[in-house]
Amino acid sequence: MSPVGRFPIRLLALDIDGTLVGDDLVLRDRTHAAIGAAIRRGVAVSLATGRMASSAFTFAEALGLRQPIVAYQGALIRSMPGPGTGRIGRLLLHTPLPASVAREAVDWVLARGLDPHLNHLERFIIRADDPKADDYSRFLGARAELVPNLRDAISHPVSKVLAVGDEQATLDAFAEARIRFAGRADVTISHPRFLEFLAPGVSKGRAVRWLARRLEVPIEQVMAIGDQRNDLEMIAAVGHGVAMPTAPAEVLAVARYVAPPLEEEGAAQMIERLVLGRAAR
Repeated sequence: MSPVGRFPIRLLALDIDGTLVGDDLVLRDRTHAAIGAAIRRGVAVSLATGRMASSAFTFAEALGLRQPIVAYQGALIRSMPGPGTGRIGRLLLHTPLPASVAREAVDWVLARGLDPHLNHLERFIIRADDPKADDYSRFLGARAELVPNLRDAISHPVSKVLAVGDEQATLDAFAEARIRFAGRADVTISHPRFLEFLAPGVSKGRAVRWLARRLEVPIEQVMAIGDQRNDLEMIAAVGHGVAMPTAPAEVLAVARYVAPPLEEEGAAQMIERLVLGRAAR
């Protein structure tokens, strides 16, 4: 059961894709304004994403955030670097997936027609013959590292394994993978086409609880907003869990609130309503 929410809200944990930005990856004016107003009120704001930290930094810097970045569904947390330094933030927490399990996951998804990738720290690793390498690089804002054989590239634990497929194949594999890898990897969906394998216990929920303890904010005074299965634990963990209206049914079921649509900057509207105390407009 989710904790009972208390006011004022002192920490915001925000998913990026499908929550703050759409396919165009643009942060819009109302979102900028609402988050900026929350920060000026003393609210801590952190991004909690499936992306690598270096990819999320672009959004955090644009929003003027200074709190740590939760990356890879909570497998990795980095501090924000100093403004204008061009450096990567300090590693605060990293819980990688064992190499043997990562190799098994690669074999398993390949056998089901899904296309696996690897993420480790700030490395994004894909097959050299992957025809979508440039598309992935543009999405992440970082160049992919190409290797001839993905399985052979796993010589040590990795941050996560991600597999891409069509929506139905991803959903079918999700149900099966949770049984197959139970106790050895946590499996989630971060996008209707993205299946992810993480170390046991890793979730955005665990990461947000870690952030709240670090900032000495009671979990009842935390608000989290997300739109996918990978946001479920985070939304359930906090006092003010918000789901985007496109979220799967199981995510909507644990949310205390449902935001207006992304196209209406629904996350910004929820911040205005619950953090800033503004009437709907």
